[in-house]
Amino acid sequence: MNLPAEFIEKMKDLLGDEFDDYISCYQEPRWYGLRVNTAKISVEEFEKICPFEIKKVPWIENGFYYEGDKVQAAKHPYYFAGLYYLQEPSAMTPASRLPVSAGDKVLDVCAAPGGKATELGAKLAREGVLAANDISNSRAKGLLKNIEVFGIGNVLVLSEEPGKLEDYFTGYFDKILIDAPCSGEGMFRKDKKVVKAWEEHGPEFFAKLQKSIITQAARMLKPGGLMLYSTCTFDVRENEETIEYLLDTYPEFQILPMEGYEGFCKGRWDLSKSKNEDLKKTIRIFPHKMHGEGHYLALLQKGDPLEETIESKTYSNPKQGVKKIPEDLEAFLKYTTLDIKKERLEIHGETVYYMPKAIPDIKGLRFLRTGLYLGDLKKNRFEPSQALAMYLKKEEYKFTIDLPVTDERVIRYLKGETIEVDDFVSAKEKGWYLLLVDGYPLGFGKLLQGTLKNKYLPGWRWQS
Repeated sequence: MNLPAEFIEKMKDLLGDEFDDYISCYQEPRWYGLRVNTAKISVEEFEKICPFEIKKVPWIENGFYYEGDKVQAAKHPYYFAGLYYLQEPSAMTPASRLPVSAGDKVLDVCAAPGGKATELGAKLAREGVLAANDISNSRAKGLLKNIEVFGIGNVLVLSEEPGKLEDYFTGYFDKILIDAPCSGEGMFRKDKKVVKAWEEHGPEFFAKLQKSIITQAARMLKPGGLMLYSTCTFDVRENEETIEYLLDTYPEFQILPMEGYEGFCKGRWDLSKSKNEDLKKTIRIFPHKMHGEGHYLALLQKGDPLEETIESKTYSNPKQGVKKIPEDLEAFLKYTTLDIKKERLEIHGETVYYMPKAIPDIKGLRFLRTGLYLGDLKKNRFEPSQALAMYLKKEEYKFTIDLPVTDERVIRYLKGETIEVDDFVSAKEKGWYLLLVDGYPLGFGKLLQGTLKNKYLPGWRWQS
């Protein structure tokens, strides 16, 4: 592989005697990873039902390696059920090292395609709010799909510049993750196309952008809150010096230690401008030391920890919510165990959303989704959404058809076909049924006389 001469000289200075080991790892195969969606299934249960061979990623509780050159992991019904996300092993690290608890208000600043946002959302356990943002509208669409496949409903999916978000969310978030746009040096081994992009826009270009993003994010973090900054590059300007810039601009921030692993390397404080030894608490990941690609992480806290959560903004717009739940929706909800509060319902035309608690008015921002998309109010009926199907658990809806993964009707349903299910229900039964695979929802169908009319979202369908 032809690497730029400037990059090679920099890595020789950075790695010293380890440089030859680093270059040698370019001859080794890449590592493929998947991360279990613990909002839907436990790690232990997934290990029991996983249809292909997996091996633990030792520094990630719910991370596994799989043989990506032999297995089509994205072509299995469990993937469509949102039981796992395909993610490079080192890239799993940032979301794993940001402590998120149920009820937190969390921001993923540069979230597409959703690898980190989906993990943060799973940690929230349906409480609090996940704001997932990506400046690219096209990338944000992919982000939204991944969030909905994972069954995360307490969300705001946005497509804005971080600077504009600040006007709405100053001092609002408990936790913020910044997986910053970067020169991508840590991905050279995985993807040769990144090298060409590096030659067009190198570290200096991205360092300026990163400094802007991290200071904007700092102002959206509430006092005592935590922020995780990460890149997939090796350059000191994009890593340690960006953290230095934050500390110079906002001295109330402090670097915190993270849970370690034997392959992690300390941040290069000695190459920074300030020679701040606290930078040793940041983490570097190198592909010649671990089974993963290159990464950098820094965990920071804004001031001292707070004993109690500060509610800087609340969901208090009196125009939001409904006075009475529409009859058709109420009739459908009787078949669920969901505790839907009318003050958190929003209806726009025919479309019904269930909003997270304690969010500010975001009018004026570009967004793709606010809250859980429940479905649509049609004439004399309510039609549940694909997002609601993925949000529900088997025990939360009365009418279900649970197919084993070996049943050929599973794939036919995912392709959008109508299927016969008279071996599961009587001919008298009718209405909205939730189709499952081995107990995990795939989507809704309209049942009539033993035939399930397919309501699986067309844009998500199985492609042969």
